[in-house]
Amino acid sequence: MSVNGLRVIEIINKIGEVIEKNKLFLTELDAAIGDGDHGLNMSKGFNAVKEKLKDDNGNNIGNILKKTGMALVSNVGGASGPLYGTAFMKAAMVVNGKSEIDIKDFEKMLEAALDGIKMRGKAELNDKTMIDAIEPALNSLRSSIEKGLCPKEALKEAVDAAYKGVEHTKEIAARKGRASYLGERSIGHQDAGATSSTLILETIYKEIQG
Repeated sequence: MSVNGLRVIEIINKIGEVIEKNKLFLTELDAAIGDGDHGLNMSKGFNAVKEKLKDDNGNNIGNILKKTGMALVSNVGGASGPLYGTAFMKAAMVVNGKSEIDIKDFEKMLEAALDGIKMRGKAELNDKTMIDAIEPALNSLRSSIEKGLCPKEALKEAVDAAYKGVEHTKEIAARKGRASYLGERSIGHQDAGATSSTLILETIYKEIQG
């Protein structure tokens, strides 16, 4: 599996479409235990990303991801903008100068993104955040690559792990962000950030598979 820069732009635009389609669902999830603006903010952010990437020639995937990150930081309100923006900008550094990437590059990108999110959000696994989807996905991806699974299978396993992570957020109390004020009352609700992260990973998988 090798993906060039123009295909990366297509996948990012597809992520924007999926976020747009799910913006009310994400906002409802967020309204239960957060600020109630996650879906709307993410949709606004990815609309800005599409505009930012429309004239990109696709020669440098690092630049594509950096532009994406900067657009999200500038246009997504609340905590999500800095977190997702940091994720894309950290991933950008790993593949700067590359015009094509493979599954091992993607593993390094996801690892850098996760490190950036942890650094910016001061959160860890089991805090009921997007980390609860991304970290299991990364661990699964790493394991699949070590086992020699084909890229499509590896991505599918990673998405399944992310969905399990989303389900797990229903079982734990929030320890970060607005939801943490609710304490035990946040149990039973799934985290909006973990959900949007999983939608992004699932879109990447579906686009690669397709």
